Amino acid sequence: MVRVKSRYLLCEINVSDRSNLLKLDDRAVAGAVRAAVARIHGDYGAALCSVRFCVKYLNAHTGTVFLRFPKGCYKLLWSALPFITSIESRGQIIPCFFNCLHVGGTMRTCQKFLVRYNTQQLHRMLPKCKNEEEKRQIREAILSCTLTGRNDETFEDELESEEDGE
Repeated sequence: MVRVKSRYLLCEINVSDRSNLLKLDDRAVAGAVRAAVARIHGDYGAALCSVRFCVKYLNAHTGTVFLRFPKGCYKLLWSALPFITSIESRGQIIPCFFNCLHVGGTMRTCQKFLVRYNTQQLHRMLPKCKNEEEKRQIREAILSCTLTGRNDETFEDELESEEDGE
């Protein structure tokens, strides 16, 4: 049997009011992505997006979303993301935009990238702290998001081999 290959797109949903993130659900995000692909790429894009496309994970608190789609059409879907300006969820229109962080072959590589990305964001926040208590909290957050038993060299090798396989 032949294995069906997929790509996973790690995105960040950016909104002006963070409380609007809690109103999002996976069906609304999937509908907005499908509508954008259909609007930009027509019937061909809509047909490709209807096969094996799904929202695998949505964290409404952080705005992180994993999108799964067939390997052959990931560039088509990726190119439509900048045209999403709002998501309709529960009868409300939430203005937002998508920031693509990573494209990976497995969810695990996307998760590893997300941990590394969050660590970098916390390091950027550290100099902006106003007092020692804030700095201590940021340092604890940095230590809590490290992967146990991770070797940075093997992690970089995995990322390079994944990029070569595309």
